[in-house]
Amino acid sequence: MHGEKVFIMAMNLSTCHPGDGIQALNRLPGLAEPLLQIDLERELQQLRQQDSWQRETGRSSKTLAKYPDFRIVLILMKSGTRMRQHRAEGRVSIQQLEGQVCVHLADRKVNVSAGHLLVLDCGVLHDVEALEESALLLTISWRREKSEASESFSSTQQHLDEEAVSRMDDEGGAPDAAVNPPRVARKAGPRS
Repeated sequence: MHGEKVFIMAMNLSTCHPGDGIQALNRLPGLAEPLLQIDLERELQQLRQQDSWQRETGRSSKTLAKYPDFRIVLILMKSGTRMRQHRAEGRVSIQQLEGQVCVHLADRKVNVSAGHLLVLDCGVLHDVEALEESALLLTISWRREKSEASESFSSTQQHLDEEAVSRMDDEGGAPDAAVNPPRVARKAGPRS
């Protein structure tokens, strides 16, 4: 993974326009540029220098891309640490960069090793346990609303998912609360 870079382009002209994400963000608008170039090795080195990693909290994270309907978060986990059971209303992918994690699902456990990718559909309950020191890219994608009138439940869920990712960044990976949306998020409601 030495010197590996990732290019992310947001260019579906029929539904979104370059720069749309910047206007929607009031915090860290640089994470929503039309083109982001990210050096993953450098980002991991910086995560290892953060207080959250040094303080033995077991996890450190950084949002690399933040659009209204899409997030990429780089997560570094120490062996034996765990992101407790949670769900995202958006689709989630876990791309394992280093080490190995075990993803605990309701009916089975799935080990994800370096170089592998796991994709979970909307609302799948899971938790993530680092079997060894691990680095992974967490991607969350929400459905874009076609009209402002249809924003009710799904936009509330998206907001709660965004808060969970935001807490993960702000707290540097504090155990449990970092990825657990508030209990309100688990209420049943109409799906749009």
